[in-house]
Amino acid sequence: MITVVRNGASTIADCLASVRSQTLNAEHIVWDGGSTDGTVDIIRRLSPRVHLHVGADAGLYDAMNKAAALATGDVIGFLNADDLYTDASVLESVVTLLGATSAQSCYGDLVYVDAADPARVVRYWRSGPFDARRFAWGWMPPHPTFFARRDVYARHGMFDTSLGTSCDYELMLRMLVRHRVSAAYLPRVLVRMREGGLSNATLSARLAANRMDREAWRVNGLTPLPWTLLLKPLRKIGQYLARPQVTAVAP
Repeated sequence: MITVVRNGASTIADCLASVRSQTLNAEHIVWDGGSTDGTVDIIRRLSPRVHLHVGADAGLYDAMNKAAALATGDVIGFLNADDLYTDASVLESVVTLLGATSAQSCYGDLVYVDAADPARVVRYWRSGPFDARRFAWGWMPPHPTFFARRDVYARHGMFDTSLGTSCDYELMLRMLVRHRVSAAYLPRVLVRMREGGLSNATLSARLAANRMDREAWRVNGLTPLPWTLLLKPLRKIGQYLARPQVTAVAP
């Protein structure tokens, strides 16, 4: 399990608590990119067994790449510093699914929550069963719920940091469509993600993300349908209308 952070003092304690609560004892690597707000002190005080690394990086996805290179476990997942696992059985359910299906990767559902009140669900990202053809219809799994075997990253690479906010989209497109990495769907909410995101902050940011999404197809030698990249942001509308059966568990 990997978390990267820079100046996350307001949320890192919740993130760490959700990992500590897991019934599965997983390696947790935290990469701090040079926090100046006391984040490192919080990590050391609350989670002394965390594998903490403090160092320079060239941004979020470069930090993820650096942290992933340190991982020794069989499965790699990423939990953002302001996100939380829904309950204590998330990691155990992931490992159980991968073992039962022999899939090379898996993913689940995600809820966006109010940034100030992570118990309040704002929208629900229901992923649904895996079919690589769904990418052409604007679909993708939510990256914070995506887990892949470490040897998958060894074969197919980590994040392409030139893709900006579309790095996670490109990585899953590369793995699941181009290289046909097998994936299993876990039909439950795995992560509570606080609202807010660089790719949706402004109209210009959304347009830039759309250009990077298109580039993600190009660099993989793939061609989207004429409507693929239009449907991708439009899928968010349905997420506001859906309401999952989620019991918010306090960290």
